[in-house]
Amino acid sequence: MSAGKAHAGGRTALICQADEPLNRFGLARWLASFTDLAALIVVRDPKRRWWRRVRREIRRTGWLRFLDVAAFRLYYRVFLAARDRAWEKARWQELERKFGPLPGSTRILEVQTPNAPAVVQLLSETRPELMIARCKHILKEAIFSLPSRGTFVMHPGICPQYRNAHGCFWALTRRDLDHVGLTLLKVDAGVDTGPVYGHYRGRFDERRESHVVIQHRAVFDNLDGLRARLLEILAGAAEPLDTTGLPSRAWGQPWLSAYWRWKRHARRAGRSATGA
Repeated sequence: MSAGKAHAGGRTALICQADEPLNRFGLARWLASFTDLAALIVVRDPKRRWWRRVRREIRRTGWLRFLDVAAFRLYYRVFLAARDRAWEKARWQELERKFGPLPGSTRILEVQTPNAPAVVQLLSETRPELMIARCKHILKEAIFSLPSRGTFVMHPGICPQYRNAHGCFWALTRRDLDHVGLTLLKVDAGVDTGPVYGHYRGRFDERRESHVVIQHRAVFDNLDGLRARLLEILAGAAEPLDTTGLPSRAWGQPWLSAYWRWKRHARRAGRSATGA
């Protein structure tokens, strides 16, 4: 694809984390394959942000539950992270081969927060019609309101039942397998409370795969469906789903105790996969 080539899909932007190459190198190339990816905003969190998250989690859940959260993070790092990174690397390299390099016209900006003034300036200059946010930050309205068709998240979990960043994990631990999947959600001023433009599910192996791989599958096994829906949104032809009356709950960080309970139930059930 030549630099500056126009796409019928329209102009887009992507916000992603610096330490998540599956989005930075894989999803970006996929998005550039059917839209004019005008801006790629890469967020590199400073260390002090990690400490703020720790303090916030302690205030929210208390010390006892925080120890459960911390124990899971340590367990994940020691026993699961390397295998998941290998899965992620294979997937983003596959996407790189399939879609090729980003066009030279894509402007790339690295920041410590997606709410930085430099992001406002870049989006004002590139004027994307639609933006995808794949980051760990809550965006300010000054950012998410700039794209004319809106800013969207590919939320891990089925909303509004499973809001916040770990919806797949909690649906798995509660044995609510029909709600393990992905929500295409338009960002508003709340936390995962905006209009829902699609629910996507797929097959996964809950006995062998971590919740991280399962929630990645919800995105990367559904790229064709997401592409079609994003093109509808860009064309102004998409209507949100009716979620009136559905239960809504925000969920917190994963617990080690909940993870072990999930895996124990998965082994007992002998169920290796679920379908859409």
